Amino acid sequence: MTHDTDPTHNADAPHGAGTHQPQAEGQQPPHDAPAAEAAATAETGAEPSDRIAELEAEVAAMREKWMRAEAEMQNLRTRTKREIEDARQYATQKFARDVVEAAENLKRALASLPAPTENEDGIIKSMREGIESTERSFLGILERNGIVAVDAHGKPFDANLHQAMAEQHSDEHAAGTVMQAWTPAWTLHGRLLKPAMVVVSKGHA
Repeated sequence: MTHDTDPTHNADAPHGAGTHQPQAEGQQPPHDAPAAEAAATAETGAEPSDRIAELEAEVAAMREKWMRAEAEMQNLRTRTKREIEDARQYATQKFARDVVEAAENLKRALASLPAPTENEDGIIKSMREGIESTERSFLGILERNGIVAVDAHGKPFDANLHQAMAEQHSDEHAAGTVMQAWTPAWTLHGRLLKPAMVVVSKGHA
């Protein structure tokens, strides 16, 4: 009796020999992973650590720009606030000069009256007292609004406050001293509004 045999089957062949197991779709052979990383590095031109350093540098630069812009904005706010305050305080500068002229006219009116005496005429006395009272009240109003008279008589000459109208020899006043003040200096909130008109001593002849 004979047995039928399949010519394609070899019973003596080892199990699995001559067969091919298919590669799962989408899988790379293990030896291809380093090649993929190398390709990615070649595309970016830098290692991941280098890219991180670049990003950190960009963030630092952006932070510095932001801080600089914030500082500039703060300076702008401060400057604008100061300019508004200055405008508010000094907007009346021209008007203040005119008011100061009125105060100086009161002083001139007092100086034009005769020197007081025991037998002074009643009308002149009343006029003097009235002008003095008006002057005190007027100066008080000016001071409350930041306008202040600064006496110059006997003070060292200061070009920031005084305008020299003349120089004279004097035995009583040292050289460079204001020996006579025709008008006081006037300031508005600490800023010079009008200089004092003065005569400066040249010292001994």
